[in-house]
Amino acid sequence: MCKLFINADPELWVSRTHSLRIDGMVTSVRMENAFWQVLAELAERDGMNLPQMITRLYHESIDAGHDLGNFTSFLRVCALRYLELQLSGDVPRDTRVPIASLDADRILAGEPDKAPAANVVSKAKH
Repeated sequence: MCKLFINADPELWVSRTHSLRIDGMVTSVRMENAFWQVLAELAERDGMNLPQMITRLYHESIDAGHDLGNFTSFLRVCALRYLELQLSGDVPRDTRVPIASLDADRILAGEPDKAPAANVVSKAKH
């Protein structure tokens, strides 16, 4: 099992910092290259560059009333969620299909209630 991860391209886990301006404030975000690659693909699907997409995620999240105290973690979860939605078939793997064209309400309505992470981990051990 571990060989699949250990022998992957080591550049994937190298961290890189991107600086961007959100509402006039310079913000630096440091993440592993694997996350940057996924976020770049996500941005490209909707005709945006990475800073534009990150700024949009920031504004829409604030508008929804979320506390973005750890913005880097939020972006990592966005990347993982994107991949998870592709695996489930809710987001087409065809990157020519814009995310904005998808019916988000239908996708969200079809998701099972999410158990807290601690419950998921404890169930996996049994």
